[in-house]
Amino acid sequence: MNEVNRRVIEEFRANGGVVGGPFTGQPLLLLTTTGVRSGLPRTTPVCYLADGDGRFAVFPSNGGAATPPAWYRNLTAHPEVVVEVGTRVLRARATEAAGAERDRLWARQTAADPQFAVFQERAGRTVPVVVLTALGDRA
Repeated sequence: MNEVNRRVIEEFRANGGVVGGPFTGQPLLLLTTTGVRSGLPRTTPVCYLADGDGRFAVFPSNGGAATPPAWYRNLTAHPEVVVEVGTRVLRARATEAAGAERDRLWARQTAADPQFAVFQERAGRTVPVVVLTALGDRA
């Protein structure tokens, strides 16, 4: 884990999900996936869009890089994840949105944060939309 992510995770957990700096005002969750190669838990701060009924949409833009972030590869291989939102810790299942659902969520996200449209343009690829559906509080 890089130092910036480590500090953001610590701040998130110490302040009930509130983070300052470049993430001030951004809806942020912590996503814990299982590493594809290592099998170890990997936690990453991720911007999200609440979609009701215990669903959260996340967008593996990787800041506009040509390849998706490692957390996306991890959750496609191991779709059972842990999500921390505020002070809640939830088990969730990750599924990739497609068609009209993907378009609806992407439009909502780019309206809320136009930087995501810039990321997609810079990446030269369609940024996936992943829906995290809560399975219940973490046991």
